[in-house]
Amino acid sequence: MGPLAEYQERRAQREALLVASVRRMRLVGLLRLATGLGFLALLLISLDLHWFSAWWCVVPVIAFIVLAIHHERVRKAATRAQRAVKFYDRGIERLEDRWQGSGNKGLPYLDENHLYARDLDVFGEASLYQLLCTARTRTGENILARWLKEPAPRTEILARQEAVSELRANLGLREDLSLLGSEVGSVVNPEFMLEWATAPSRLQSRPARILALVLVGVTLASLLAASVFGMSYSLVLYAVTFEVAFAMALRPRVRDVLTQIDEPARELSILGLALKRVEREQFRSPRLLQLQANLTEGDRKPSEDIQSLLTLVEYLNQRRNEYFLVLSAPLMWATNFAFSIESWRHRRGHAIGKWLDHFGEFEALCSLAAYSYEHPNDPFPEIVEGEVLLAGDEFRHPLLPPASCVPNSIHLGGELQLLLVSGSNMSGKSTLLRTVGMNVVLALAGAPVRAARMKVCVLNIGATLRVQDSLLAGVSRFYAEIQRLRDTMDLTAGSLPVLFLLDEILHGTNSHDRAIGAEAVIRGLIERGAIGFVTTHDLALAGVADALAPRAVNVHFEDHLEDGRMRFDYLLRPGVVKKSNALELMRAVGLSV
Repeated sequence: MGPLAEYQERRAQREALLVASVRRMRLVGLLRLATGLGFLALLLISLDLHWFSAWWCVVPVIAFIVLAIHHERVRKAATRAQRAVKFYDRGIERLEDRWQGSGNKGLPYLDENHLYARDLDVFGEASLYQLLCTARTRTGENILARWLKEPAPRTEILARQEAVSELRANLGLREDLSLLGSEVGSVVNPEFMLEWATAPSRLQSRPARILALVLVGVTLASLLAASVFGMSYSLVLYAVTFEVAFAMALRPRVRDVLTQIDEPARELSILGLALKRVEREQFRSPRLLQLQANLTEGDRKPSEDIQSLLTLVEYLNQRRNEYFLVLSAPLMWATNFAFSIESWRHRRGHAIGKWLDHFGEFEALCSLAAYSYEHPNDPFPEIVEGEVLLAGDEFRHPLLPPASCVPNSIHLGGELQLLLVSGSNMSGKSTLLRTVGMNVVLALAGAPVRAARMKVCVLNIGATLRVQDSLLAGVSRFYAEIQRLRDTMDLTAGSLPVLFLLDEILHGTNSHDRAIGAEAVIRGLIERGAIGFVTTHDLALAGVADALAPRAVNVHFEDHLEDGRMRFDYLLRPGVVKKSNALELMRAVGLSV
């Protein structure tokens, strides 16, 4: 069964469960109403007509409680089914190429100064990130974004590939994690959690904590002595007075602890559920096993640590019960549990950042695994070392529907370092650069690529496809481009080889300066060991490849005029483009030329 059929079948099952759960909720609601009315009827009959004892009214009360518990379970089942339906809806949208209007666009990661993020549509509307990202925690989103913006070392890429291969088939795990999605996405804030977890302790005094327990013990003992053995209640009064004085002295710090625990507890409750789900998986790949091992310290699991804190918070919140309020004061309930919560934070707070980081990495791997599952024909690239190489057969654009993609094969490496691509506007030059660049980004993140085969070494990327002017900064398009070219040139001083993707190089200046400047830039990049593409529709620049042969060759896209319209086949061909249809096209639209 293919991914689309699998998604559709599972969606139908979850939708049927949702419908059944909603019907059950309505039925249980009606039964609760009936038991409530039954209670009133039995109560009136027993009190007015005395047909039976009023104790029989307990029966509908018990039934009402049981129904209320069952109603909550059914409601949760309906909510889970609804989220599962949404999970598969999104998957179907991606498979049917209707994903562009929904999903995480990753706009916070769109750095205008990044050397390829905007140029290659890595972030933003209809972007690579929007297609890939299924993470529900901020940390997971951050890690996936970093993987797309920075090349990983070869060993790391191979480890991710193996982990993604294992997670790819585990659709059940990805679905289970998605059921927590709405809460996780809106709740778990790593910055807030780390700030709370690492803040200086407010109640760290061990003597004070022992004294609080002693005062409670003295108060209870004096109360017992007075009520059972007839001793004076003045001892109780003295004990309570000491408790009040002690509690008032600690009140500001206790209040700080109590007012700040609700949000961390809510966030950790969701994170704990997600970690518990990951903990019970049996993984095989070293990276996934390492993530599981990193989450634990000894035999203690993070979900158990989190649950111990949540239990403390649950007991603490009992003080809000009006029936327990009378007892909570002499027991110094809030003070003692504030000490316990601070003790937990002091012991385990440092691990929260680690839990978030490792689970975020797991989410990023799941995002790549979902992409891999939904593109079963896309292979993992071979990551080579010891040579500068970028080669692939039948490259396709990752963001375009397969039916509208025209595959092209390329090979750069060894003696050949540059493909100078000529052709008219809209012939496919820029799309070729984005196609190659996006596939390199996917490859270096550890994901499959849209190609029949691909070999690539670890590269840095510099691109000039979407360089823009800035009115506020007083920077022209040409000046912005030459700054980007300088930054790309600076990349070659690093330890990694560079892939350059230069679109319509220096087209913002006159042809004389363009020819001299373009040749100097290209020659400088090639002499520094970089490989890449340069596109142009200015045929005068085609001589640059001839001057740099055999390290550079000309390739081109063709077009022809048919019924007054330009037609393109988007196939990359060797050599320089031989003709231009620009004048014919201008005449076709009514311009006198």
